[in-house]
Amino acid sequence: MTTIKSTSEIRQGFLDFFANKGHQVVSSSSLVPANDPTLLFTNAGMNQFKDTFLGSEQRSYVRATSSQRCVRAGGKHNDLENVGYTARHHTFFEMLGNFSFGDYFKRDAISFAWEYLTVELGLPKEKLWITVYDKDPEAEKIWIEEIGVDPACLSRIGAKDNFWSMGDTGPCGPCTEIFYDHGEHIWGGPPGTPEEDGDRYIEIWNLVFMQYNRHADGTMVDLPKPSVDTGMGLERISAILQNCHSNYEIDLFQALIKKVAEVTGATDLEDKSLRVVADHIRSCGFLICDGVMPSNEGRGYVLRRIIRRAVRHGNKLGAQGVFFFKIYGELILQMGDTYPELGKQRDFVEKILRLEEEQFAKTLVRGLQILDNALESLEGNVISGETVFKLYDTYGFPADLTADIARERDLIIDIDGFNTLMDEQRTRAKKVDHFGTDYNDGLKFDEKTQFLGYEHLQHSATVSILVKEGELVPALNQGEHGHVILKQTPFYAESGGQVGDSGRLVLKDGIFNVTDTKKSGDTFLHIGYVESGNISVHDEIIAEVDSERRKAIALHHSATHLLHAALRQTLGEHVTQKGSLCDADKLRFDFSHFEGLSSQVLEQVNYLVNSAIRDNVSVLTKLSDIEEAKTAGAMALFGEKYDEMVRVVSMGALSTELCGGTHTSRTGNMGLFFIRSESGIAAGVRRIEACVGKAAELALHDVMSQFTKSCELVKGDASSLSDKILQTLERNRALEKELHTLKIKMAASAGSDLVANAIIINGVKVVIADLPGIDPKSLRDSVDAMKNKMQSGIVVLGTAVADDKVSLIVGVTKDLTKKVKAGELVNVVAAPVGGKGGGRPDMAMAGGNDASALKAALALVEPWLAARL
Repeated sequence: MTTIKSTSEIRQGFLDFFANKGHQVVSSSSLVPANDPTLLFTNAGMNQFKDTFLGSEQRSYVRATSSQRCVRAGGKHNDLENVGYTARHHTFFEMLGNFSFGDYFKRDAISFAWEYLTVELGLPKEKLWITVYDKDPEAEKIWIEEIGVDPACLSRIGAKDNFWSMGDTGPCGPCTEIFYDHGEHIWGGPPGTPEEDGDRYIEIWNLVFMQYNRHADGTMVDLPKPSVDTGMGLERISAILQNCHSNYEIDLFQALIKKVAEVTGATDLEDKSLRVVADHIRSCGFLICDGVMPSNEGRGYVLRRIIRRAVRHGNKLGAQGVFFFKIYGELILQMGDTYPELGKQRDFVEKILRLEEEQFAKTLVRGLQILDNALESLEGNVISGETVFKLYDTYGFPADLTADIARERDLIIDIDGFNTLMDEQRTRAKKVDHFGTDYNDGLKFDEKTQFLGYEHLQHSATVSILVKEGELVPALNQGEHGHVILKQTPFYAESGGQVGDSGRLVLKDGIFNVTDTKKSGDTFLHIGYVESGNISVHDEIIAEVDSERRKAIALHHSATHLLHAALRQTLGEHVTQKGSLCDADKLRFDFSHFEGLSSQVLEQVNYLVNSAIRDNVSVLTKLSDIEEAKTAGAMALFGEKYDEMVRVVSMGALSTELCGGTHTSRTGNMGLFFIRSESGIAAGVRRIEACVGKAAELALHDVMSQFTKSCELVKGDASSLSDKILQTLERNRALEKELHTLKIKMAASAGSDLVANAIIINGVKVVIADLPGIDPKSLRDSVDAMKNKMQSGIVVLGTAVADDKVSLIVGVTKDLTKKVKAGELVNVVAAPVGGKGGGRPDMAMAGGNDASALKAALALVEPWLAARL
């Protein structure tokens, strides 16, 4: 058997082998699936070819090969809990694959696989075991009669393991799998035997033959172009070629494990926690590079769970202080040549990992204490759903992290109870219907609209389809609302953050007003109403876009490109678009960044964009091959799906992006760029709202008006405004300090009088008083002063403050806290005023919102104390 030393060589060798067999080498797609809401993460090599297999996307090649990075740590495919405890489970892995889109089929797929394994890699044939679908005699015949596999080394397996489908309906077909025999010294049997769950025979390659199309009634018909989809784990084949049994023994993982040990101080290199941390740095690093940020929902929550699991295992290993981000440099050394984005975003990734660990570290120790306390009183071996939920809700422990800790102690968690509590807490977001009540989701359009709007704002067109109240109709009459579908149109349909065009369709004897344009697949929907006349299917009309509105939208879209580039230049290449909106009045741009932008940064961004505008360079667009465009430096957006031929929009040296939207012809047309606001909208996501052109002039005018008013209010001018404001603030602070001092003196004076007139309840001095207009801090000072003066006693004070609010405080001297707890008493008083409070046994505070009930509330104190003293 040929031994190849590095995992990198194995990856490249696989791609080279299939490239020599006429396959197009395709780069790994992002871990964030492009336009596929069914997937949380990319989890297989075929994900990026899904539409090609379905026949809805055509490519210039019919054979492809790739090494696809994948994550299985959430949703349907979740291996997180097994990572570290088995030899082959990972949150992140690479899937080697070769694909045929209606070109070759079973014979060539099997032949290529066998040649690669036995000739290219030199694996002993007797070490390989084959499985086929038990109702696929064709594949079995190829293996035995053409390849020469010993029938004794072939198993016939049922549909559960050897029949693949994309879903309940659609493309499906049998598969054949190749297993490797790791030797008699490891327990286990061949697939299909009672001992198949052992570790001796390990699946290394799955060849899927997409042969049928399954209908809703379960019937299957032959596909006109049967295809091939294969997948082989890079880590698994590397383990075989490097004479290892466990994936964690390969060169890549050994380097990471040694780095984890170095950073944490661990000495036992067989510790499972080393495997966990080594695995998790890969998924975390790649996810952040692909634009995922830690958060409490969706992909961001999965990332947060992985980071926190790694931190907990690092803690087990003895890590002192923040450690996880220190391992990322080793990941770059091991995989940075293949994935250069790891190195380019190093500063950003390390900062995100460090901030996330620091945040979790604040609650980790306390959370573990809560769990330990719960386990001390645990009866049986099940940790309650309430405990799991409390750890999640209060201390940020994901349920699988608690389950991980439980497993180490031979316990399990009540996951159903946890999920019930989660369901009670979760507020479900309402789905937004982009088309309102006038669109029937059941309608599917085969009509592909030809877009002419790059060159034309007015063009003749033919009406293909009309929709009214969700149903197809032959005509729309005056006053009726509906959707018009044209064979070709100059109207831009909402996409990529750019809003849809408005305008009108000029009819033979009337007007259809277009209020918006949206997409349904490749079909453009012109949404509006018949102002006059009527419109029928097959009518010839003139489509006219509102040119002034389109111009304003295009200006803001072009400005978005300049803003994106300026942010990346100023903050770093980790900045990626997380969402955008470009309309006629403004642009809104969401981007990945971990902290707010200072005024100096905003000034730099503003300067870069306006400099590009002043340069007045041409906005150039051209069609290009997507790989060529990326090589040339064009920026593609994460989560976006692009055709092979893409539209590249460039604006001088500052910005080059892939974009299908409309743009202005020169940057100078934007006139002026003005940032209206910058804010945070989610964990690790910032938002800038800005405007250009006439909208920027109006916004700047509003700002200058406010500036002028501010000058008048402080009796200053442009040159002295900041000094005048500073003087006013300093004067206010001095007055506030003076007022506070006076309040303390007044409270002290009132306190002395109150102590002198304290009532006696069963031999204990008690002060009960309403002190109107006293702020909470002065109340605390008064209580402390009165307790010191009384030496032994109880003080209950209340005050009504602004907006009918009530502040309450209870003080109890130390000698009386065994009889009276301040927290209990303050809640007795707080209840009538609609409040609740808490604190120490000797001091507690509460708030309320019903000042009218304060007198009655204080009246409760004397009888309550009389019953306890």
